[in-house]
Amino acid sequence: MTRRSHSVSPDPRVTKKPKFDHLTSDDFKNGIFLAPMVRSGALPTRLFALKHGATLVWGPEMVDKAILHAERVVDPVTGVISYTGKSRAMFTTHPIEKPYLIYQIGSSDPDLAVQAAKTVMHDVSGIDLNCGCPKPFSTHAGMGAALLTNPDLLCSILTALRKAMPPEITVSAKIRLLPSQEDTLELVERIVNTGISALTIHCRTRNMREKDRATIERLREIVDFVEGMGKGIAVIENGDCLGWNDAQRVRAVTGAHSVMIARAAEANPSCFSSAPLDDIEQTLVPSYLRLSRYLDNHWGLTKFCTAQFKAQLVNIKKSDAVEMRQTLAQSKNFDGMNVVVGTWNGKEEFDEIVRSIEANPPRQHRLPPPTTPTKQQEAVETPETTPPGTQNPEPPGSGAPLLPNTYRITLPPMATGHDATTPTPSGGASVTAQ
Repeated sequence: MTRRSHSVSPDPRVTKKPKFDHLTSDDFKNGIFLAPMVRSGALPTRLFALKHGATLVWGPEMVDKAILHAERVVDPVTGVISYTGKSRAMFTTHPIEKPYLIYQIGSSDPDLAVQAAKTVMHDVSGIDLNCGCPKPFSTHAGMGAALLTNPDLLCSILTALRKAMPPEITVSAKIRLLPSQEDTLELVERIVNTGISALTIHCRTRNMREKDRATIERLREIVDFVEGMGKGIAVIENGDCLGWNDAQRVRAVTGAHSVMIARAAEANPSCFSSAPLDDIEQTLVPSYLRLSRYLDNHWGLTKFCTAQFKAQLVNIKKSDAVEMRQTLAQSKNFDGMNVVVGTWNGKEEFDEIVRSIEANPPRQHRLPPPTTPTKQQEAVETPETTPPGTQNPEPPGSGAPLLPNTYRITLPPMATGHDATTPTPSGGASVTAQ
């Protein structure tokens, strides 16, 4: 596919944007959020999440040094903003999502974190520090979950970000639980005192993986502790929430102010709705492909994200769903999906999303107050939504090579087809939430 030429001139006139005040701590309360996911958290996925009810969306983690060497370019046709490296777009966004977009940084250096945040701050509404990724590519450089055992550095980065960012840009952090509840509370206290607006807690420890049940029952004490500090900071639960309807269960057990969803959203971006889409081979896939092509989303990235979609079959036959996925697996480019998509009217898909966002502003899509948990709710173990063993990929770095094949888990043919692994706008070779 021939990629469009881009303009480095000032932004062209784009679709009229909703008028919102800047984010505050209150905007992180009673919400349902899309988690930061390397590769799966691509621009089309974020836009569909907003269309179907996500209150805010987190972009995929970007390493600080990577964005510092990127060039900001604007597509004169669509208005898509790309931060492009030597050969590929590492991060893409669009002005329509700015009021709801949180940019996540991977960093172990306060100065570099600030420089990275300043690079993108005009295109986002908040900056989030990744303090939870447990993979070696992140921890060996002192980033991600390594920060959990270096609280001085962690807090110095957050303090530097809050000092450097203008008041209209929020600063937040995403951590994991420590093995000890006492140590977790001590860390949370230090983080909250840096001046952040919100704290997301992935209810697994550094050594736990997605196949392990999230220990969400530990969160209530942490929420009560943060509320007792009197700073009005939102605590966001992450781990094993299946969607809008399941968010009530999670909040009842944890008392969390909001809920963040990763794997369920990877499988179905409409899970933020009280009536998520079924039969997504017909109701979502064609629209997703049309939008992705219109926004010039990389085919390899689009193919990967589409292959992850999964939902209940109601009105279509299993054989038809299998046929669609076989077509996807064999496709080398967007044209290979002509029989599935039909008409490539991507601009109409985009315009529909814009109308939906303007008619139902995502920041007004709020969860009802949490209820008191029942014993049955507390005992429920949430089923998985994606296969166990899914690996966190390496986020875009400053020219660093991809992980060698010996460290990767082979993806199914429907995800890769016969294509070689291709660098994508969000980087990496696999996906899970950070």
